[in-house]
Amino acid sequence: MKIGKVESYIHEKIEKEKLHFVLLDPDDVSPELASKLAKMSEELGVDAIMIGGSTGAEGEVLDNVVKAIKESSNLPTILFPGSHGGLSKYADALFFMSLLNSTNPFFITGAQALGAFRVKLYGLEPIPMAYLIVEPGETVGWVGDAKPIPRHKPKIAAAYALAGQYLGMRLVYLEAGSGAPSHVPNEMVKIVKSVLDVPLIVGGGIRSYEDAKEVAMAGADIIVTGTAIEKAGSLEEAEKRLRSIIKGVKEVKP
Repeated sequence: MKIGKVESYIHEKIEKEKLHFVLLDPDDVSPELASKLAKMSEELGVDAIMIGGSTGAEGEVLDNVVKAIKESSNLPTILFPGSHGGLSKYADALFFMSLLNSTNPFFITGAQALGAFRVKLYGLEPIPMAYLIVEPGETVGWVGDAKPIPRHKPKIAAAYALAGQYLGMRLVYLEAGSGAPSHVPNEMVKIVKSVLDVPLIVGGGIRSYEDAKEVAMAGADIIVTGTAIEKAGSLEEAEKRLRSIIKGVKEVKP
C-alpha cells in the first residue's frame, strides 16, 4: 500500500522537527468547542488534529465534530477510532491501528476487518499503526481488553513495537491512557525508539512543558495531548497549556 498525502506530510515534517498532535474526543467536546480548539491549535503550531476516543463516538456526533474542525482549521484531520464505528467520511485519514497487546482478537484484527470496507468506501487514507497500552492504561486499556505493559519492563514494549514494525505497521504508538497520572516512562520511550525504523508516537499523561520536552528528548517523534487541553476549564487556560506543551516539543531537535 502506497503512502498517502497525510502520512507523507508526517514523514516530511519529522525530518525537520518533533511533532505535536492534539486529540479531541467527540464524547467530551461539542462541535463549537472543537472548532475553537482546532483554530487555536493551528495558530499555536500544532501539526495535526486527531479525533476519536476509547468509548467510541460515532455517527452524526463524530461527523459534526470533524466537519467543525475542518471548517475552522487547515490542519490534517486523523481519525483515532475506538472501534469500527469510529469512522467519518469527512476526515482526511485514520490511524488504522491494531492493539497488539489486547487479549481480545477483536481489537487486534476483528474491528479492523469490520471497518475495512467503509474505509475504502469513504476514501479515507489508512495509516497502519501498532498500538500498545502501557500501565496504567486507563479507560482505553479496560475497553480494549489490554494486558498493559508494566512500566518497569521497557524491553517488553520494545519487543511488541519491533514486532509491529515487522508486521508492516508504519507507526508505533505507546499509550499510557487518557488522563493517566504519569506519562510513558522515559526509559521505555528511549529503548523502544532504539529498535525502531518507523516513527514513534507517545500519548497519555503529558500535561506540561516538562513532560513534553522529556518525552521528546527520550525519543518520541510525535507527542499527543488530549485531556490536558479538553479539560482545561477555559479557552484561556487551554491556550496557556497548549502553548507550553508545544514549546517543550519544538525545543527538542530530531
